[in-house]
Amino acid sequence: MAHGGDTMTTPDYIKVIWIDQGRESECPSNPAFPDGMAFRSSAPKSCHVDLPYPAPRCGVHVIMCELCGNRMAITAAGRPDDPISLEMACKPVLQ
Repeated sequence: MAHGGDTMTTPDYIKVIWIDQGRESECPSNPAFPDGMAFRSSAPKSCHVDLPYPAPRCGVHVIMCELCGNRMAITAAGRPDDPISLEMACKPVLQ
């Protein structure tokens, strides 16, 4: 769920950057996830982030929240089992 709302779209204050590793995957896709993987958070506050799917090839999605400053990275390999979305936990903002 998007922070402060009930829609499943990426908020404008979340930025996703792709870092291409310049190579194709050498491993087979996990058949348990033919339509990609959605990563969920058990944090009390989190933001839903849609990821570009499928990834062009092996690389890393870097996700940054301009509201709380949290950053994370998730890898992808250009296969059907790539991540399609995630819920990023909100970091408490120090005042």
